[in-house]
Amino acid sequence: MSIELNETHDAGLRSWVDSANTGSTDFPIQNLPYGVFRRIGSHDAFHLGVAIGDQILDLNAAHASGIFSTHQGKQFDLALLSDKLNGLMDLGSAAWTALRLTLSRALRAGASQQTTLQACLLPQDQAEYALPAQIGDYTDFYTSIYHATTVGKLFRPDNPLLPNYKWVPIGYHGRSSSIGVSGQQFHRPVGQTMPPAATEPVFGPAKRMDYEMEVGIFVGNGNAAGERIAIGQSEEHVFGLCLLNDWSARDMQAWEYQPLGPFLAKNFATTISPWVVTLEALAPYRKAWTRDPADPQPLPYLESEQLRQSGAFDIELEVLLQTAAMRKDGIAPQRLSLSNFRHSYWTVSQLITHHTVNGCKLRAGDLLGSGTQSGPTPEEAGSLLELSAGGKKPLTLANGEQRTFIEDGDCIVMRGRAQKPGTARIGFGEVSGTLLPARALS
Repeated sequence: MSIELNETHDAGLRSWVDSANTGSTDFPIQNLPYGVFRRIGSHDAFHLGVAIGDQILDLNAAHASGIFSTHQGKQFDLALLSDKLNGLMDLGSAAWTALRLTLSRALRAGASQQTTLQACLLPQDQAEYALPAQIGDYTDFYTSIYHATTVGKLFRPDNPLLPNYKWVPIGYHGRSSSIGVSGQQFHRPVGQTMPPAATEPVFGPAKRMDYEMEVGIFVGNGNAAGERIAIGQSEEHVFGLCLLNDWSARDMQAWEYQPLGPFLAKNFATTISPWVVTLEALAPYRKAWTRDPADPQPLPYLESEQLRQSGAFDIELEVLLQTAAMRKDGIAPQRLSLSNFRHSYWTVSQLITHHTVNGCKLRAGDLLGSGTQSGPTPEEAGSLLELSAGGKKPLTLANGEQRTFIEDGDCIVMRGRAQKPGTARIGFGEVSGTLLPARALS
């Protein structure tokens, strides 16, 4: 699939929503990401919304105003009036493109719908969010070769990168019930760990808590059971991308992950951003995808000319930390790393195709995690495990505190944005989550 640039991508477009025109907002009129919201503290039903500047356009209210009269069909009406994005996701790429065009035209400066739609806006700082979709299944991949190699050296110094990594996109099935939206708070998990030099495991709170900077991939319309999604059609089944924090208990992970992979070390919490940025909005930030000629090249079902031309996405990924002491003193979160999604060894389209090559059925609202997005330099590491060299090199923060792993009360903030001269900045907002102390053991 190749999304062509069209009038919605015009960098010169301006909106009658003034805050969308600042140049520094994540949500200019060229973005128009989707989410689910309601007025904070209310008992109102959640509605679908579109971020525009510092505002949210309520799609339920906009639908009642009649601006979508050219979009015919009961399925479309039900999708926009829902409290989850699944119905819209299931409509398919042609419907997504048509809706984006309608929204773009209605929100442009000088649009005749301005007076009508102004009453459909809610400031983002007056909103609270729910998960964008009903997530039926969640699969987490492992697509950064830099992360895989660095972590492999810590866990398996004699064999850091297993031979299958360069041939097959590695993934595992996670726990969708533990996924929360930005602002999620969760207690430090408990379980089994094997202390250094011990001969038997112990039970108690995890000591080596970590984050993982990832990109989330929301499936749009799915496939029938037994059908494969070919590489050339894979992105037609992707509704959009979000930010994802795959929280990890590294000491529990080290004890349990062999031979069947992550379990309790990963299934207690995953946090995603409230806004889903469509692939169409990201079209100006497509990049050529390459594979080192010395490495095995993808098998034919994971290979295409279009993939090579524009299969990667140029998205900056930033991780920040705010400790409890920093919050108390009014100190803003401090950056820990800055990476980019373009470094991914496996692409979005390859993940979709590989997931279904055996006939696996994907459904609208299913979520794929990209795996930790680390880059080629140390400061681009997407986890504390890497930044602290497995806990051996503490990070010193600006206020003098040190961290090797996450402490109780720490808040991790992640941000994402695509930007370059001559195009509108496409941002993801942010995803934040806070670690609470472990619950008392009974």
